[in-house]
Amino acid sequence: MPAGKQKAKAEDFTGTWKNILRYIRRYRYVFVIAVVLSAISSVLALLGPYFISDMTDLIKEGIEGEMDIDSVRRLGMILLCVYVASGIVHFVQSFMMATVSQRSAQMFRRDITRKFNRIPLDYFDKSSKGDLMSRVTNDVDTLGNSMNQCIGSVVSAATTMAGALILMLYMNLQLAALAIAVGVIGFGLVKLVAKHTQIYFKSQQRNLGAMNGLVEEQYSGHTVVTIYAGQSEAMERFDRINEDLAKSAFRSQFLGGISAHLSGLISNTGYVLVCVTGAALYMDGVISFGVIVAFMIFVKMFTGSFSQMSYAVVTMQSVAAAAERVFTFLNYDEMPKEDDSPTAGRAAGRVEFDRVSFGYVPGKEIIHEFSAVVEPGRKVAIVGPTGAGKTTIINLLMRFYEVDSGEIRIDGVPITSMSRGQVREQFGMVLQETWMFEGTLRENIVMNREDVSDDRLDEVCAAVGLSHFVAALPNGYDTVMKDDGSMSAGQRQQIAIARAMIGDPAMIIMDEATSSVDPLTEKLIQEAADRMMEGRTSFVIAHRLSTIEDADIIIVVKDGRIVETGTHGSLLSAGGFYRQLFDSQFSVIDD
Repeated sequence: MPAGKQKAKAEDFTGTWKNILRYIRRYRYVFVIAVVLSAISSVLALLGPYFISDMTDLIKEGIEGEMDIDSVRRLGMILLCVYVASGIVHFVQSFMMATVSQRSAQMFRRDITRKFNRIPLDYFDKSSKGDLMSRVTNDVDTLGNSMNQCIGSVVSAATTMAGALILMLYMNLQLAALAIAVGVIGFGLVKLVAKHTQIYFKSQQRNLGAMNGLVEEQYSGHTVVTIYAGQSEAMERFDRINEDLAKSAFRSQFLGGISAHLSGLISNTGYVLVCVTGAALYMDGVISFGVIVAFMIFVKMFTGSFSQMSYAVVTMQSVAAAAERVFTFLNYDEMPKEDDSPTAGRAAGRVEFDRVSFGYVPGKEIIHEFSAVVEPGRKVAIVGPTGAGKTTIINLLMRFYEVDSGEIRIDGVPITSMSRGQVREQFGMVLQETWMFEGTLRENIVMNREDVSDDRLDEVCAAVGLSHFVAALPNGYDTVMKDDGSMSAGQRQQIAIARAMIGDPAMIIMDEATSSVDPLTEKLIQEAADRMMEGRTSFVIAHRLSTIEDADIIIVVKDGRIVETGTHGSLLSAGGFYRQLFDSQFSVIDD
C-alpha cells in the first residue's frame, strides 16, 4: 500500500477517535476517573508477583531449614489484600466505563434521531432505509459495546506493560532485557498484521448496511417480488452482497484473531526463554529462586499486555469504522435553523408561484419557470402525465425542497421568510402513500394535536366513512393499530384523510388521495373532501380526471411547464393536451 494511503488511514483512525472523545466530553470526569482506576487496578495486580517472589524464597528456605511461618502468613495476607483491592477497583472501573460507553451510545441514537428532522430530504433520496437503520442500530451498538472494552484494555495493558517493565528492571537486568526483546518482536509482528485490518472493518460495516437495506427492501416488497417471480433475481442480489459481507467479515475477524494468537505465541515463547535463562542464572547464584517465579509471572503479564493491546487495537479499529459512518451522517449539512414560533394567524389562502424553477439534481431542471396564482377558496387541480412534476410542485409549496430560482408566496409573503413549521401548519395534506405507526387509532388521527374530543373524532370519521370501522374495533379509538397489513389500503387512506381534516387547516393538499379505494369509498371520500375543501384553498393532484371535473381551475403540466389552464369544460373544448389525457382514460365514441 502506498505510504500516502497508509498515512491517510492513520489520520482517519486518529481523527475519528478524537471525535469520539470530544463527543463524550460531558462524561469526561467519569471517564478520567475510570481510566485512573483501571491504572490503579493494574498496578495493584503487578504488586502480587513482587510479594510472591519473597514468599517463594521464604518457603524454599523453610523446606531446606526452618520455616518462618509468621512471615509467610504476613505476606499471604498482604497478597490477599492486594488482589481483593485490585478486584474491587477493577469492578468500579468496569461499572463506570460501561456507564460512559452506554450513555454515549444513547447520545448517538438520540442525536441521529434528531438529525433525521434537520437534514434536507435529498439525503434520504440518496440513501437506502436499511443503511440508515444500520447506522442507528449496528454501528451504534458496536460503539456502545466495544468502546468500553477497548479503552479499558488499552489503559490496563499500557499500565501493566510499564509497571512490569519497571519491576523487572529493578529485579534483574538480564532477564528484563530478554523480556523486552521478546515483547518488541511481538509488538512489531502484531502491528504489521493490525494495520491491514482497518480497511476490512470499514468494508464490513458498509456491507452490513447494504445487507440491511436489501433485507428491508425485499421484506417490504415481498408480495411484488413473488407476483413477478423475482425470487431468483432477489437471491442473486442477496448472494452477491452476502458474499461481499462474508469476505470482509472473514478478513477483518481473521486478521484480528491472528493478532491475538500471534501475541499469545510470543508470550509463551518469552515464558519459556525466561524459565531457561532464569534457571541458568540461578545455578550461577546470580538470582534467587523467588526471582525466577516472579519473572515467570511478570513476563506472562508483560507479553500478555501486548496481546491485550493488540485485541484492543483491533476493537478500536472496529469502533472507529462504525463511528466514522455515524459521524458522516451527523456531520451532513443541515437545513438552516428557523424560528418555529406559531404564525400570526390563519392564512387567507392566496398562493402565488412566481417563475419557479427546480431540479433535484443540479443542472437538471424538472420545473421550468412555473408561474400561477391561486385565489383564496379556489379548488385547483394539477394534472399531467407521470413525471410531469405535479408532486414536485407541491413539495416546493410545502418547503420539502427549496426552489432553485423564483419565489412562492402565501398571502403575499414569501415562504422563505417563514419557517417550515409555519408554512406546513397552514396545510392539511393527504399523500398518495399512506403511513401508520404502531399506536392507537386516536394517536394516528390526532398526531401531535391536543384537546381533540371524541365528538370531533366522530364527526371527522363519519365524514370519511370510518364510523363502521371504528365501531368494529374492540376498544374504539383506543385500539392499538399496527402497520402490518391488517388494514386495507382504503381504510388506511381514510385514516390519512381524517388526519388531515382533524386540524381544520387553512389549505388542503390532496395527492392522489383516492387512488387506493373502491368506487363506493371513493365517492364517500370525495364528498367528505369536498366538504373539507369548502371555503379553503385546495390543491388536488389527480390522474383520474373524473375526480377533478368540478375544480375551479385545472393546471395542466407537461415536462415541468404549464401548457394549459382552465375549467374542465373549457379545456375539453380547446382540444389540447388535456383533451388527450381525458380521451386516454375514457372511451370516446363519435356519433
